[in-house]
Amino acid sequence: MADMGLQLRSQVSGDGELELSLAEVPVPQPGPDEVLIRVEAAPINPSDLGLLFGPADLSTLRATGDAERPAVTAKVPERFLKMLTARIDQSLPTGNEGAGTVVAAGASPEAQALNGKRVAVLGRAMYAQYFVAKARECLILPDDATAAEGASCFVNPLTALGMVETMRMEGHKALVHTAAASNLGQMLNKICQADGVALVNIVRRAEQAELLRGLGARYVCDSSSPAFMEELTDALAETGATIAFDATGGGRLASQILTAMEAAANRTATEYSRYGSTTYKQVYIYGGLDTGPTELTRNFGFAWGLGGWLLTPFLQKVGPQRFQELRERVARELKTTFASHYAAEISLREALQPDVIQAYVKKATGAKYLINPAKA
Repeated sequence: MADMGLQLRSQVSGDGELELSLAEVPVPQPGPDEVLIRVEAAPINPSDLGLLFGPADLSTLRATGDAERPAVTAKVPERFLKMLTARIDQSLPTGNEGAGTVVAAGASPEAQALNGKRVAVLGRAMYAQYFVAKARECLILPDDATAAEGASCFVNPLTALGMVETMRMEGHKALVHTAAASNLGQMLNKICQADGVALVNIVRRAEQAELLRGLGARYVCDSSSPAFMEELTDALAETGATIAFDATGGGRLASQILTAMEAAANRTATEYSRYGSTTYKQVYIYGGLDTGPTELTRNFGFAWGLGGWLLTPFLQKVGPQRFQELRERVARELKTTFASHYAAEISLREALQPDVIQAYVKKATGAKYLINPAKA
């Protein structure tokens, strides 16, 4: 085994220059209850892009370094530097999740049991050739599963499961999801169909609507359609959905969802109230496909909420036992409900090529990329 390995890092300097580079770092040694994983697959999720590039202006992207040790730089507009104060001049490892083979293990029975196994882990530094993890944090993949098939078994699957769990915990009976044709959205559809939960899908294009209908989705609303609000209100009235998870973030969509929920509730109202319906309506923003301001038109009464939702706080809320149960479901359904699809597999060096970067930062449906750190 090599003594050194490559790791993809992101750094923002005090003068507003972002740099992505490959650092050569010592291969870590596992402690008694840890294992060393040779990373073979790590997806590029929207949450990863936030750390990789932050608010950098990618029109200023340029290649530096050389073929052996490439790097790229981009300018961060001055107005965003204050929000990055905590990370200025820090070289940060990247990559939230991934999978690979355990090549060394600590002395504990729990760690030794994983030696030679293919595992997945939520690691925060998976864009690297090697990664050390606690044995208890590793999810053993089925014998017939590849690292690529197991690489995305944390962020998207647990987020989709977390949405349904949150719906139940907060007393709602059906839910709404935006950017619904994504890998995560397709998983959520399969979960809801299996669990008998009504799901209203919001997409941005007609072909995305057809994709979801082909997967058995019953309620699909295209936000580009002139009849969007009417169709959304009809779907909400039929399902009774009063909680939504919005991957878009900016723009008017959250407001439109709350407005349609209010209109759906008023269809069964028996008397008029100047304060709107008493039906509580909740939208959680969990992504930022639109980085502009979130615009609200207050025509949905007073019984509503708008907030943020993240996977890590959710997992802390449900506790370790429920977390383990959710992980076990992901492992059982890895090749069905939670199957992920990738547009391309790239190496660490290819991940720093400007033309490749421009492709994977689009966050477009069907354009998810997978990094294989073991690829030459």
